[in-house]
Amino acid sequence: MSPTVQVHQDGPLLMIAVDRQEKANAYDAEVIEGLAMAYARLSDDDALRVGVLYAHGRHFTGGLDLASLAPRLAAGDTGIVPAEGRDPWGLWGEPASKPVVVAVQGRCFTAGLELVLNADLCVAADDAVFGQQEVGRGIIALGGATARLPQRAGWGRAMRYLLTGDLFDADEALRMGIVQEVVPAGNERERAVELARRIAEQAPLAVRATLAEARAAVAQPDGDAAARLREAGTRLLASADAHEGISALIEKRAPVFTGT
Repeated sequence: MSPTVQVHQDGPLLMIAVDRQEKANAYDAEVIEGLAMAYARLSDDDALRVGVLYAHGRHFTGGLDLASLAPRLAAGDTGIVPAEGRDPWGLWGEPASKPVVVAVQGRCFTAGLELVLNADLCVAADDAVFGQQEVGRGIIALGGATARLPQRAGWGRAMRYLLTGDLFDADEALRMGIVQEVVPAGNERERAVELARRIAEQAPLAVRATLAEARAAVAQPDGDAAARLREAGTRLLASADAHEGISALIEKRAPVFTGT
């Protein structure tokens, strides 16, 4: 396992913790690989029934570490999720076959929000702040938000945030169905574990079958959408606006987009 993704078993639960606090838990290739391998362990170990994902520190995640990943993504490298792992976003490869409950605090941006959208339950601290900010960086959300946020929130509410990159709080996330409970900050992990234990008490084969059938019912067009998203993502990441958006983010300045 990656040193930035810590995993331990707690009875039938697999506890998965991201710990890259010096970078606001931003996802670089090492974090993504660690998450994928943790999701694979959850899927393959018969003693495990539910995963609980959380992060150490003030923030769940600042999103993708674009400074480290943008060159690979721009070159069309979609192999960041290892073949032997399970895709935490459930878009580029097989997702975990068992439920994942997420506990979120502080910032939950871009790829982090998309990870929540692909999880099965989410408990948010009342200080959580969400954002799908790719349009302000000249790129497109690559982890499924363009399909899943409209499914959860409805078209208008989804476009309100996908097309502006504006942030929204935990109460708005609850109204949109992105999170299922909001609790006082500091209690989110405990509540996520309680829900995970409640799931783990149920018949495991029935839980897995229910999860698989529910996913199949809502994901009929995902194959075509994923192919289109890969093409659009590669094209946009190669654009001058993407270079400008990422440079501006790193340099902490406002971007100047030209539409090229």
